[in-house]
Amino acid sequence: MSILSQPHFHDEAAAFKELEDILWPNGPVCPHCGGKERIYALKGVRSKPTKANPKGVERHGLKKCGHCRKQFTVRVGTIFEDSHTPLHKWFQAIHLLCSSKKGISSHQLHRVLEVQYNTAWFMSHRIREAMRSGALAPPMGGSGQIVEVDETFIGRKKARKRGHRGFHHKHAVLTLVTRGGEARSFHIDRVSGRTIIPIVRRNIDKEAKIVTDDAKFYGGLAISFDHESVRHKDGEYGRGDIHSNTVESYFALFKRGMKGVYQHCSEKHLHRYLAEFDFRYSNGSALGVEDVARAQKAVSGAKGKRLTYRQPSEFEA
Repeated sequence: MSILSQPHFHDEAAAFKELEDILWPNGPVCPHCGGKERIYALKGVRSKPTKANPKGVERHGLKKCGHCRKQFTVRVGTIFEDSHTPLHKWFQAIHLLCSSKKGISSHQLHRVLEVQYNTAWFMSHRIREAMRSGALAPPMGGSGQIVEVDETFIGRKKARKRGHRGFHHKHAVLTLVTRGGEARSFHIDRVSGRTIIPIVRRNIDKEAKIVTDDAKFYGGLAISFDHESVRHKDGEYGRGDIHSNTVESYFALFKRGMKGVYQHCSEKHLHRYLAEFDFRYSNGSALGVEDVARAQKAVSGAKGKRLTYRQPSEFEA
């Protein structure tokens, strides 16, 4: 028996039951009016007949609210709403994306799930959206904890050609990593104190110690934080617990995934790829979160994150 032999990976009714258990732990809630007391299950209802399905398809998980009299399923208001892909295939895709350390391409999902490539692409981006923590995430670190901050560059901006020096033609990424904890990454317009310091102040607890390299734009952090830096220009890469090895390890994993698996990412979608790598890092095996629990957490983030665009404007290779 493997993990993928579980019923919700193959049976549609079991998939709806699994999704209801995750999103409605205290019983069904009407997504239209918020009602909870008078919810009725509608059984035996089928969709309209088509040439492919003359008898129609059974509508699993269909319910009716006794308050507003509207029908709904657990998919309403989630990344699964209005998707023609069976829910059990969504569960397969989520598990594969959550358990693959460097990610899994839409081409690979297209082959494994036996769906069209644009469907696999859309599913991938919906799942990444479910992985996003959002702007209301609590500050990172705390008293006695160390948060490492560093920046890197990846890809190439459309309007700019490669220069002789510098990284002006690449996308800049800022990442904050709590040692033994979560990672939080941001696509930033430019690498400067004016851009970076406000992000650090919004996302890191004032009691945490911050460790960076010796770049000048980190100088302003000492006003608000206990700030230490490693002097890379002098050949120093660590003294005691003052080092940036953790965030650099995150970048190594991120770049291997982006270059080796996804190969290309447009600027429009970079924030979702960052959310994917942040999610897997922050819910990794090293922190005691195994594949099944990680996938369930991704499913729980599907609520309230419906994406409305239908066709992809750009594909990753």
